[in-house]
Amino acid sequence: MFTQVMFASILPEILILILAVLLLCVEPFWKEDQRRNAGWLTAGGLFLAIIVSLLFGQPGEPTAVFGNMIRFDWLGFFFKILFMFSAAVTALLLMDHEKAGHRGEAYIMLLASLLGMNLMAVSADLIMLYLAIETASIPLYILAGFLLADDRSTEAGFKYLLFGTLASTIMLYGFSLIFGFAGTTNLYQLAEMFTSGDISALLAFSVFALVLVGIGFKLAIVPFQFWAPDVYQGSPTPVAGFLSTASKAAGFAVIVRFFFVAFPDFAPSWTVILAALSAITMTVGNLLALSQTNIKRLLAYSSIAHAGYALIGVVAFLPQSDLSNTEQLGPASVVFYLAAYIVTNLLAFGVVMAFSRVTGLEDIKDYAGMSRRNPWLGLMMLAAFLSLAGMPPFGGFVAKVFVFAAGVQAGYTWLIIVGILNSILGVYYYLNTMKFVYLYRMPNEDEENHPIPLTRPYAIALAILAIGVILVGTVFAPWFSWSDAAALNLF
Repeated sequence: MFTQVMFASILPEILILILAVLLLCVEPFWKEDQRRNAGWLTAGGLFLAIIVSLLFGQPGEPTAVFGNMIRFDWLGFFFKILFMFSAAVTALLLMDHEKAGHRGEAYIMLLASLLGMNLMAVSADLIMLYLAIETASIPLYILAGFLLADDRSTEAGFKYLLFGTLASTIMLYGFSLIFGFAGTTNLYQLAEMFTSGDISALLAFSVFALVLVGIGFKLAIVPFQFWAPDVYQGSPTPVAGFLSTASKAAGFAVIVRFFFVAFPDFAPSWTVILAALSAITMTVGNLLALSQTNIKRLLAYSSIAHAGYALIGVVAFLPQSDLSNTEQLGPASVVFYLAAYIVTNLLAFGVVMAFSRVTGLEDIKDYAGMSRRNPWLGLMMLAAFLSLAGMPPFGGFVAKVFVFAAGVQAGYTWLIIVGILNSILGVYYYLNTMKFVYLYRMPNEDEENHPIPLTRPYAIALAILAIGVILVGTVFAPWFSWSDAAALNLF
Protein backbone atom coordinates (compact mmCIF):
# COMPACT_ATOMS: atom_id res chain seq x y z
CA MET A 1 0.00 0.00 0.00
CA PHE A 2 1.33 3.40 -1.00
CA THR A 3 1.25 5.45 2.20
CA GLN A 4 1.72 9.15 2.87
CA VAL A 5 5.16 8.48 4.33
CA MET A 6 6.22 6.63 1.18
CA PHE A 7 5.03 9.54 -0.94
CA ALA A 8 6.91 12.08 1.20
CA SER A 9 10.07 9.97 1.04
CA ILE A 10 10.29 10.33 -2.75
CA LEU A 11 8.58 13.73 -3.13
CA PRO A 12 11.78 15.50 -4.31
CA GLU A 13 12.40 12.76 -6.89
CA ILE A 14 8.80 12.99 -8.14
CA LEU A 15 9.16 16.75 -8.57
CA ILE A 16 12.48 16.36 -10.41
CA LEU A 17 10.92 13.77 -12.73
CA ILE A 18 7.93 16.04 -13.43
CA LEU A 19 10.31 18.90 -14.20
CA ALA A 20 12.33 16.72 -16.60
CA VAL A 21 9.18 15.56 -18.43
CA LEU A 22 7.92 19.16 -18.66
CA LEU A 23 11.27 20.25 -20.10
CA LEU A 24 11.19 17.41 -22.64
CA CYS A 25 7.68 18.42 -23.72
CA VAL A 26 8.15 22.18 -24.11
CA GLU A 27 11.78 22.55 -25.24
CA PRO A 28 11.31 21.15 -28.79
CA PHE A 29 8.66 23.80 -29.51
CA TRP A 30 10.88 26.74 -28.63
CA LYS A 31 12.71 28.65 -31.32
CA GLU A 32 16.50 28.58 -31.35
CA ASP A 33 16.80 31.95 -29.59
CA GLN A 34 14.32 30.84 -26.90
CA ARG A 35 16.02 27.60 -25.87
CA ARG A 36 18.14 29.42 -23.32
CA ASN A 37 14.90 29.56 -21.31
CA ALA A 38 15.43 25.88 -20.47
CA GLY A 39 17.87 27.13 -17.84
CA TRP A 40 15.26 29.40 -16.27
CA LEU A 41 12.76 26.55 -16.26
CA THR A 42 15.23 24.10 -14.72
CA ALA A 43 16.53 26.49 -12.06
CA GLY A 44 13.09 27.85 -11.20
CA GLY A 45 11.60 24.37 -11.09
CA LEU A 46 14.34 23.12 -8.76
CA PHE A 47 14.03 26.08 -6.38
CA LEU A 48 10.28 25.45 -6.32
CA ALA A 49 10.91 21.75 -5.67
CA ILE A 50 13.13 22.72 -2.71
CA ILE A 51 10.36 24.86 -1.23
CA VAL A 52 7.68 22.18 -1.74
CA SER A 53 9.97 19.51 -0.25
CA LEU A 54 10.68 21.67 2.80
CA LEU A 55 6.96 22.26 3.30
CA PHE A 56 5.56 18.79 2.64
CA GLY A 57 8.46 16.33 2.47
CA GLN A 58 10.21 16.66 5.83
CA PRO A 59 10.88 13.34 7.57
CA GLY A 60 9.92 12.44 11.10
CA GLU A 61 11.45 9.47 12.82
CA PRO A 62 13.85 7.48 10.59
CA THR A 63 11.73 5.06 8.56
CA ALA A 64 12.55 2.31 6.06
CA VAL A 65 10.25 2.37 3.04
CA PHE A 66 9.87 0.55 -0.28
CA GLY A 67 10.89 -2.82 1.07
CA ASN A 68 13.75 -1.36 3.13
CA MET A 69 15.41 -0.06 -0.05
CA ILE A 70 15.17 3.58 1.05
CA ARG A 71 15.71 5.15 4.47
CA PHE A 72 13.58 8.24 5.01
CA ASP A 73 15.54 10.34 7.49
CA TRP A 74 16.99 13.81 7.99
CA LEU A 75 20.44 12.86 6.75
CA GLY A 76 19.16 11.91 3.30
CA PHE A 77 16.75 14.85 3.22
CA PHE A 78 19.49 17.35 4.06
CA PHE A 79 21.70 16.00 1.29
CA LYS A 80 18.80 16.10 -1.18
CA ILE A 81 18.29 19.80 -0.51
CA LEU A 82 22.01 20.42 -1.03
CA PHE A 83 22.00 18.50 -4.32
CA MET A 84 18.92 20.30 -5.67
CA PHE A 85 20.39 23.67 -4.70
CA SER A 86 23.64 22.79 -6.50
CA ALA A 87 21.77 21.70 -9.63
CA ALA A 88 19.62 24.85 -9.65
CA VAL A 89 22.67 27.12 -9.45
CA THR A 90 24.45 25.01 -12.09
CA ALA A 91 21.46 25.45 -14.42
CA LEU A 92 21.75 29.24 -14.03
CA LEU A 93 25.48 29.11 -14.77
CA LEU A 94 24.90 26.81 -17.75
CA MET A 95 22.42 29.18 -19.42
CA ASP A 96 24.99 31.52 -20.91
CA HIS A 97 27.51 28.88 -21.85
CA GLU A 98 28.08 29.51 -25.53
CA LYS A 99 27.91 25.91 -26.74
CA ALA A 100 25.82 24.07 -24.13
CA GLY A 101 23.42 26.63 -22.69
CA HIS A 102 20.95 26.46 -25.61
CA ARG A 103 20.71 22.67 -25.69
CA GLY A 104 17.86 21.22 -23.67
CA GLU A 105 19.50 17.81 -23.39
CA ALA A 106 22.19 19.32 -21.14
CA TYR A 107 19.55 20.22 -18.56
CA ILE A 108 17.90 16.79 -18.93
CA MET A 109 21.23 15.13 -18.18
CA LEU A 110 21.68 17.43 -15.19
CA LEU A 111 18.27 16.44 -13.79
CA ALA A 112 18.91 12.74 -14.44
CA SER A 113 22.19 12.90 -12.53
CA LEU A 114 20.49 14.82 -9.74
CA LEU A 115 17.87 12.08 -9.46
CA GLY A 116 20.62 9.50 -8.96
CA MET A 117 22.40 11.61 -6.35
CA ASN A 118 19.21 12.01 -4.36
CA LEU A 119 18.77 8.24 -4.31
CA MET A 120 22.42 7.76 -3.32
CA ALA A 121 21.77 9.82 -0.20
CA VAL A 122 18.84 7.66 0.97
CA SER A 123 19.81 4.19 -0.26
CA ALA A 124 19.63 1.60 2.51
CA ASP A 125 20.24 -1.37 0.23
CA LEU A 126 23.26 -2.30 -1.89
CA ILE A 127 21.16 -2.87 -5.02
CA MET A 128 19.48 0.52 -4.74
CA LEU A 129 22.83 2.13 -3.94
CA TYR A 130 24.54 0.74 -7.04
CA LEU A 131 21.63 1.72 -9.31
CA ALA A 132 21.65 5.21 -7.81
CA ILE A 133 25.42 5.60 -8.32
CA GLU A 134 25.16 4.59 -11.97
CA THR A 135 22.11 6.85 -12.50
CA ALA A 136 24.14 9.75 -11.15
CA SER A 137 27.34 8.87 -13.02
CA ILE A 138 26.25 8.07 -16.59
CA PRO A 139 24.72 11.53 -17.30
CA LEU A 140 27.89 13.12 -15.89
CA TYR A 141 30.03 11.11 -18.32
CA ILE A 142 27.92 12.60 -21.11
CA LEU A 143 28.04 16.14 -19.73
CA ALA A 144 31.83 16.01 -19.30
CA GLY A 145 32.22 15.19 -23.01
CA PHE A 146 29.27 17.33 -24.10
CA LEU A 147 31.26 19.63 -26.41
CA LEU A 148 31.94 17.24 -29.29
CA ALA A 149 33.84 19.86 -31.29
CA ASP A 150 36.23 20.47 -28.38
CA ASP A 151 39.03 17.90 -28.13
CA ARG A 152 39.57 18.61 -24.45
CA SER A 153 35.91 17.97 -23.67
CA THR A 154 35.77 14.68 -25.57
CA GLU A 155 38.99 13.62 -23.84
CA ALA A 156 37.49 14.54 -20.46
CA GLY A 157 34.32 12.57 -21.18
CA PHE A 158 36.25 9.53 -22.35
CA LYS A 159 38.62 9.53 -19.37
CA TYR A 160 35.78 10.00 -16.92
CA LEU A 161 33.81 7.17 -18.52
CA LEU A 162 36.79 4.82 -18.67
CA PHE A 163 37.98 5.30 -15.10
CA GLY A 164 34.46 5.59 -13.70
CA THR A 165 33.40 2.31 -15.27
CA LEU A 166 36.47 0.54 -13.90
CA ALA A 167 35.88 1.90 -10.39
CA SER A 168 32.18 0.95 -10.51
CA THR A 169 33.07 -2.57 -11.61
CA ILE A 170 35.43 -3.06 -8.68
CA MET A 171 32.85 -1.65 -6.27
CA LEU A 172 30.13 -3.92 -7.69
CA TYR A 173 32.40 -6.92 -7.10
CA GLY A 174 32.72 -5.79 -3.49
CA PHE A 175 28.93 -5.57 -3.20
CA SER A 176 28.57 -9.08 -4.62
CA LEU A 177 31.03 -10.40 -2.02
CA ILE A 178 29.05 -8.68 0.74
CA PHE A 179 25.88 -10.41 -0.40
CA GLY A 180 27.70 -13.72 -0.72
CA PHE A 181 29.14 -13.54 2.80
CA ALA A 182 26.24 -11.89 4.62
CA GLY A 183 23.25 -13.18 2.67
CA THR A 184 21.60 -9.76 2.68
CA THR A 185 21.93 -6.49 0.80
CA ASN A 186 20.33 -4.29 3.47
CA LEU A 187 22.86 -1.91 5.02
CA TYR A 188 21.25 -1.91 8.44
CA GLN A 189 21.25 -5.71 8.57
CA LEU A 190 24.87 -5.92 7.45
CA ALA A 191 26.02 -4.43 10.74
CA GLU A 192 24.53 -7.38 12.62
CA MET A 193 26.17 -9.86 10.27
CA PHE A 194 29.61 -8.27 10.45
CA THR A 195 29.51 -7.92 14.24
CA SER A 196 28.25 -11.45 14.88
CA GLY A 197 31.69 -12.94 14.29
CA ASP A 198 30.51 -15.11 11.41
CA ILE A 199 32.64 -13.06 9.01
CA SER A 200 36.36 -12.72 9.65
CA ALA A 201 38.06 -9.36 9.94
CA LEU A 202 40.20 -10.17 6.88
CA LEU A 203 37.13 -10.71 4.70
CA ALA A 204 35.50 -7.56 6.08
CA PHE A 205 38.53 -5.46 5.20
CA SER A 206 38.81 -7.03 1.75
CA VAL A 207 35.26 -5.97 1.08
CA PHE A 208 35.98 -2.57 2.59
CA ALA A 209 38.89 -2.05 0.19
CA LEU A 210 36.87 -2.98 -2.91
CA VAL A 211 33.99 -0.69 -2.01
CA LEU A 212 36.38 2.11 -1.12
CA VAL A 213 37.76 2.07 -4.68
CA GLY A 214 34.37 2.99 -6.12
CA ILE A 215 33.51 5.58 -3.49
CA GLY A 216 37.06 6.96 -3.47
CA PHE A 217 36.74 7.62 -7.20
CA LYS A 218 33.61 9.70 -6.57
CA LEU A 219 35.41 11.61 -3.82
CA ALA A 220 38.60 12.05 -5.89
CA ILE A 221 40.79 11.07 -2.95
CA VAL A 222 44.37 9.83 -3.43
CA PRO A 223 45.14 7.42 -5.10
CA PHE A 224 41.87 7.65 -7.08
CA GLN A 225 42.20 11.35 -7.96
CA PHE A 226 44.15 11.12 -11.23
CA TRP A 227 41.08 11.73 -13.41
CA ALA A 228 39.96 14.97 -11.75
CA PRO A 229 42.33 17.65 -13.17
CA ASP A 230 41.91 16.60 -16.83
CA VAL A 231 38.14 16.11 -16.49
CA TYR A 232 37.59 19.43 -14.69
CA GLN A 233 39.72 21.29 -17.24
CA GLY A 234 38.07 19.73 -20.28
CA SER A 235 34.45 19.74 -19.11
CA PRO A 236 32.18 22.76 -19.59
CA THR A 237 32.93 24.94 -16.56
CA PRO A 238 29.42 24.68 -14.99
CA VAL A 239 29.66 20.89 -15.29
CA ALA A 240 33.09 20.96 -13.63
CA GLY A 241 31.58 22.97 -10.78
CA PHE A 242 28.75 20.46 -10.39
CA LEU A 243 31.24 17.57 -10.46
CA SER A 244 33.40 19.12 -7.78
CA THR A 245 30.50 19.86 -5.42
CA ALA A 246 27.31 17.82 -5.75
CA SER A 247 29.01 14.69 -7.11
CA LYS A 248 31.64 14.79 -4.34
CA ALA A 249 28.98 15.43 -1.68
CA ALA A 250 27.01 12.43 -2.98
CA GLY A 251 30.09 10.28 -2.48
CA PHE A 252 30.41 11.49 1.09
CA ALA A 253 26.70 10.79 1.67
CA VAL A 254 27.40 7.19 0.69
CA ILE A 255 30.60 6.78 2.71
CA VAL A 256 28.99 8.28 5.82
CA ARG A 257 25.97 5.99 5.70
CA PHE A 258 27.73 2.89 4.40
CA PHE A 259 30.77 2.70 6.67
CA PHE A 260 29.20 4.18 9.79
CA VAL A 261 26.25 1.78 9.56
CA ALA A 262 27.68 -1.43 8.06
CA PHE A 263 31.11 -1.52 9.75
CA PRO A 264 30.70 0.15 13.17
CA ASP A 265 32.64 -2.45 15.15
CA PHE A 266 35.57 -2.23 12.74
CA ALA A 267 35.73 1.57 13.11
CA PRO A 268 39.02 1.68 15.08
CA SER A 269 40.74 -0.13 12.21
CA TRP A 270 39.13 1.35 9.10
CA THR A 271 39.37 4.88 10.45
CA VAL A 272 43.17 4.46 10.58
CA ILE A 273 43.13 3.66 6.86
CA LEU A 274 40.92 6.65 6.13
CA ALA A 275 43.12 8.88 8.31
CA ALA A 276 46.16 7.95 6.23
CA LEU A 277 44.20 8.59 3.02
CA SER A 278 43.01 11.93 4.42
CA ALA A 279 46.55 13.08 5.21
CA ILE A 280 47.91 11.94 1.83
CA THR A 281 44.98 13.47 -0.08
CA MET A 282 45.36 16.86 1.60
CA THR A 283 49.10 16.93 1.03
CA VAL A 284 49.08 15.75 -2.60
CA GLY A 285 46.20 18.06 -3.55
CA ASN A 286 47.81 21.15 -2.06
CA LEU A 287 51.35 20.43 -3.25
CA LEU A 288 50.25 19.85 -6.85
CA ALA A 289 48.03 22.93 -6.76
CA LEU A 290 51.07 25.12 -6.05
CA SER A 291 52.49 24.75 -9.57
CA GLN A 292 49.25 25.12 -11.55
CA THR A 293 48.85 27.91 -14.09
CA ASN A 294 45.34 27.00 -15.27
CA ILE A 295 42.59 28.15 -12.92
CA LYS A 296 40.37 25.08 -13.47
CA ARG A 297 43.24 22.69 -12.78
CA LEU A 298 44.09 24.66 -9.65
CA LEU A 299 40.48 24.31 -8.47
CA ALA A 300 40.61 20.60 -9.32
CA TYR A 301 43.60 20.03 -7.05
CA SER A 302 42.01 22.29 -4.45
CA SER A 303 38.92 20.07 -4.62
CA ILE A 304 41.10 17.02 -4.00
CA ALA A 305 42.63 18.70 -0.94
CA HIS A 306 39.19 19.58 0.42
CA ALA A 307 38.12 15.96 0.10
CA GLY A 308 40.99 15.22 2.47
CA TYR A 309 39.78 17.85 4.95
CA ALA A 310 36.23 16.46 4.87
CA LEU A 311 37.57 12.95 5.45
CA ILE A 312 38.77 14.11 8.87
CA GLY A 313 35.13 14.24 9.94
CA VAL A 314 34.63 10.70 8.68
CA VAL A 315 37.74 9.55 10.53
CA ALA A 316 36.45 11.25 13.69
CA PHE A 317 33.53 8.83 13.91
CA LEU A 318 33.38 7.33 17.38
CA PRO A 319 31.46 4.16 18.30
CA GLN A 320 28.22 4.60 20.19
CA SER A 321 29.75 3.19 23.34
CA ASP A 322 32.42 5.87 23.44
CA LEU A 323 30.24 8.96 23.21
CA SER A 324 26.57 9.74 23.32
CA ASN A 325 24.85 10.78 20.11
CA THR A 326 24.61 14.38 21.20
CA GLU A 327 28.38 14.57 21.60
CA GLN A 328 29.20 13.02 18.24
CA LEU A 329 30.97 15.73 16.22
CA GLY A 330 32.34 13.60 13.38
CA PRO A 331 29.30 12.94 11.15
CA ALA A 332 27.81 16.38 11.87
CA SER A 333 31.07 18.12 10.92
CA VAL A 334 31.16 16.24 7.58
CA VAL A 335 27.62 17.32 6.72
CA PHE A 336 28.31 20.94 7.68
CA TYR A 337 31.64 20.97 5.82
CA LEU A 338 29.97 19.77 2.64
CA ALA A 339 27.27 22.46 2.89
CA ALA A 340 29.91 25.19 3.22
CA TYR A 341 32.09 23.64 0.53
CA ILE A 342 29.26 23.42 -2.00
CA VAL A 343 28.36 27.12 -1.88
CA THR A 344 32.03 28.13 -1.80
CA ASN A 345 33.28 26.01 -4.68
CA LEU A 346 30.24 26.76 -6.83
CA LEU A 347 30.97 30.45 -6.29
CA ALA A 348 34.58 29.94 -7.36
CA PHE A 349 33.60 28.06 -10.52
CA GLY A 350 30.84 30.60 -11.20
CA VAL A 351 33.36 33.44 -11.20
CA VAL A 352 35.65 31.43 -13.49
CA MET A 353 32.73 30.81 -15.84
CA ALA A 354 31.71 34.48 -15.88
CA PHE A 355 35.29 35.50 -16.67
CA SER A 356 35.94 32.90 -19.37
CA ARG A 357 32.57 33.57 -21.05
CA VAL A 358 33.75 37.08 -21.89
CA THR A 359 37.48 36.53 -22.36
CA GLY A 360 37.73 32.86 -23.39
CA LEU A 361 40.81 32.59 -21.13
CA GLU A 362 41.53 30.24 -18.22
CA ASP A 363 45.15 30.87 -17.22
CA ILE A 364 45.72 32.50 -13.84
CA LYS A 365 47.88 35.24 -15.36
CA ASP A 366 44.93 36.29 -17.52
CA TYR A 367 43.09 37.41 -14.38
CA ALA A 368 45.45 40.38 -14.07
CA GLY A 369 43.39 43.51 -13.48
CA MET A 370 40.07 41.67 -13.12
CA SER A 371 39.11 43.70 -10.04
CA ARG A 372 39.22 46.83 -12.20
CA ARG A 373 37.28 45.23 -15.03
CA ASN A 374 34.45 44.22 -12.68
CA PRO A 375 34.91 45.14 -8.98
CA TRP A 376 31.95 43.02 -7.83
CA LEU A 377 33.24 39.95 -9.62
CA GLY A 378 36.63 40.49 -8.00
CA LEU A 379 35.03 40.72 -4.55
CA MET A 380 33.08 37.52 -5.09
CA MET A 381 36.23 35.72 -6.20
CA LEU A 382 37.99 37.03 -3.10
CA ALA A 383 35.17 35.73 -0.88
CA ALA A 384 35.28 32.31 -2.55
CA PHE A 385 39.06 31.93 -2.34
CA LEU A 386 39.29 33.20 1.25
CA SER A 387 36.56 30.74 2.20
CA LEU A 388 38.43 27.90 0.48
CA ALA A 389 41.56 28.98 2.35
CA GLY A 390 39.65 28.81 5.66
CA MET A 391 39.70 32.51 6.51
CA PRO A 392 37.05 34.12 8.74
CA PRO A 393 34.29 35.29 8.49
CA PHE A 394 33.51 32.97 5.57
CA GLY A 395 31.93 29.52 5.61
CA GLY A 396 35.13 27.61 4.94
CA PHE A 397 36.66 28.84 8.21
CA VAL A 398 33.83 27.57 10.42
CA ALA A 399 33.66 24.29 8.48
CA LYS A 400 37.36 23.63 9.08
CA VAL A 401 37.02 24.51 12.75
CA PHE A 402 34.30 21.88 13.17
CA VAL A 403 36.13 19.07 11.35
CA PHE A 404 39.37 19.86 13.19
CA ALA A 405 37.47 19.90 16.51
CA ALA A 406 35.96 16.52 15.63
CA GLY A 407 39.43 15.16 14.89
CA VAL A 408 40.80 16.39 18.22
CA GLN A 409 37.81 14.90 20.02
CA ALA A 410 38.49 11.53 18.42
CA GLY A 411 42.19 11.65 19.34
CA TYR A 412 43.62 12.25 15.85
CA THR A 413 45.75 15.23 16.87
CA TRP A 414 48.50 14.32 14.39
CA LEU A 415 45.99 14.45 11.54
CA ILE A 416 44.80 17.89 12.62
CA ILE A 417 48.40 19.13 12.60
CA VAL A 418 48.74 17.82 9.04
CA GLY A 419 45.48 19.56 8.18
CA ILE A 420 46.63 22.89 9.61
CA LEU A 421 49.96 22.72 7.75
CA ASN A 422 48.10 21.93 4.53
CA SER A 423 45.74 24.85 5.14
CA ILE A 424 48.77 27.12 5.23
CA LEU A 425 49.86 25.72 1.85
CA GLY A 426 46.37 26.40 0.53
CA VAL A 427 46.49 30.02 1.69
CA TYR A 428 49.60 30.52 -0.46
CA TYR A 429 48.16 29.48 -3.81
CA TYR A 430 44.73 31.03 -3.17
CA LEU A 431 46.29 34.40 -2.32
CA ASN A 432 48.77 34.04 -5.16
CA THR A 433 45.79 33.87 -7.54
CA MET A 434 44.18 36.90 -5.91
CA LYS A 435 47.46 38.77 -6.40
CA PHE A 436 46.79 38.76 -10.14
CA VAL A 437 43.19 39.87 -9.61
CA TYR A 438 44.00 42.88 -7.39
CA LEU A 439 47.68 43.83 -7.69
CA TYR A 440 48.55 43.17 -11.34
CA ARG A 441 47.36 45.11 -14.38
CA MET A 442 46.54 44.15 -17.94
CA PRO A 443 49.49 44.54 -20.37
CA ASN A 444 48.20 47.88 -21.68
CA GLU A 445 46.65 48.92 -18.34
CA ASP A 446 43.37 49.69 -20.10
CA GLU A 447 40.99 47.66 -17.96
CA GLU A 448 38.27 50.29 -18.38
CA ASN A 449 38.05 49.37 -22.07
CA HIS A 450 37.70 45.66 -21.30
CA PRO A 451 34.83 45.30 -18.80
CA ILE A 452 33.42 41.95 -17.76
CA PRO A 453 29.63 42.35 -17.74
CA LEU A 454 27.49 39.87 -15.84
CA THR A 455 24.34 38.52 -17.43
CA ARG A 456 21.23 38.25 -15.27
CA PRO A 457 21.55 34.47 -14.63
CA TYR A 458 25.18 34.90 -13.53
CA ALA A 459 24.36 37.88 -11.33
CA ILE A 460 21.55 35.95 -9.59
CA ALA A 461 23.59 32.77 -9.13
CA LEU A 462 26.74 34.51 -7.89
CA ALA A 463 24.79 36.78 -5.53
CA ILE A 464 23.00 33.78 -3.97
CA LEU A 465 26.29 31.91 -3.55
CA ALA A 466 28.19 34.91 -2.15
CA ILE A 467 25.45 35.53 0.43
CA GLY A 468 25.50 31.82 1.27
CA VAL A 469 29.26 31.81 1.84
CA ILE A 470 28.94 34.74 4.27
CA LEU A 471 25.84 33.42 6.07
CA VAL A 472 27.32 29.96 6.62
CA GLY A 473 30.40 31.60 8.13
CA THR A 474 28.62 34.12 10.36
CA VAL A 475 25.17 32.73 11.24
CA PHE A 476 26.38 29.15 11.47
CA ALA A 477 24.43 27.91 14.51
CA PRO A 478 21.23 26.96 12.60
CA TRP A 479 23.19 25.28 9.82
CA PHE A 480 25.21 23.21 12.26
CA SER A 481 22.09 22.31 14.24
CA TRP A 482 20.50 20.93 11.08
CA SER A 483 23.73 19.10 10.23
CA ASP A 484 23.83 17.59 13.71
CA ALA A 485 20.17 16.53 13.55
CA ALA A 486 20.82 14.93 10.16
CA ALA A 487 23.88 13.05 11.41
CA LEU A 488 22.01 11.69 14.43
CA ASN A 489 19.57 9.94 12.10
CA LEU A 490 22.35 7.60 11.02
CA PHE A 491 21.86 5.40 14.04
